[in-house]
Amino acid sequence: MSTLPSYRDLPRRAGLPASWGLWGPDDRLGCLNLLTPERAVAAAALVRSGTVFALNWSMGLPDPPLFGRQPFTHEVTGAPGGTSHDDVLHGWNTQSSSQWDGFRHIRNHAALADEPGSGHFNGVDDDEHGIDHWARRGLVGRAVLADIGRWREAMGRPLQYDRPDPIEPDELLDCLAAQGTAVEEGDVLLMRTGWIGWYEQLSPAQRTTIAEPGALATPGLRSGERLAEVLWDMHIAAIGCDNPAVEVWPPGALSTPEHEAEVRADRRRLHEIFTHTLLLPMLGLPLGEMWNLEALAEHCAADGRYACMFTSAPLNLPRGVASPPNALAIK
Repeated sequence: MSTLPSYRDLPRRAGLPASWGLWGPDDRLGCLNLLTPERAVAAAALVRSGTVFALNWSMGLPDPPLFGRQPFTHEVTGAPGGTSHDDVLHGWNTQSSSQWDGFRHIRNHAALADEPGSGHFNGVDDDEHGIDHWARRGLVGRAVLADIGRWREAMGRPLQYDRPDPIEPDELLDCLAAQGTAVEEGDVLLMRTGWIGWYEQLSPAQRTTIAEPGALATPGLRSGERLAEVLWDMHIAAIGCDNPAVEVWPPGALSTPEHEAEVRADRRRLHEIFTHTLLLPMLGLPLGEMWNLEALAEHCAADGRYACMFTSAPLNLPRGVASPPNALAIK
């Protein structure tokens, strides 16, 4: 039995359930504290064949980058035929491909207004957060895959990858149950929609079109407090997904125009259409986006085992906002 409170029993900050203080007043790891040495040892026992799945997508994808981010250029230094080369990346955005969203990425404006501190997780000052705290610790534990894309297809309701097709939070639970997958406290939850596999089949012209400002629409988890409740009550350490935003995109696509306008006029209510503002700053739940889960999902479907050992080594970038996950799943 977990010793953590349920979502509804969490203390409140700025009127919202928050895990601030659960791991100490200066904590910068949030739910990653659940990746204990004991759970790392237990995860190692899951390795049977030694099959390794690298979850980073190509750094050059998506191409063009989404969300108005700019493409980087890769310079290889040194003369042809010389003794050595170096890499230099110009204009690289750590969130242009597979990524962890760190706790500096999103703040909650109600917490910013009503609580001491920055509005980021645990009230920690903006420049005191950083992905380097995660990197120095290293992330190792058990992961479970929820293949929501395959499950929705089997249910006769395949996801529409070019639409804001909502995945209900309770559908996530139903998918896990259908797989026979039990989520344990401290797990890293991996959710495959199939978006990356779909994207890789697009033509260059189609990729350019969806990268235009305002054009992107993708399936994802339905935003709202029910999503925060379901994910928190699983007591997972983190969630990593293969779609661009974990949640359905764009924010507000499933709201009435009137509701969306009200929320955008009052940033304290942004969580009503964009649960990032609860998950990261209020609950301390790390979010992974655009992870390549295709090969892992194929293997899990073939052998019926959806649990694996998981490792991640984020960039040791002081005050970093985000990082490629450098994640491995090992079966």
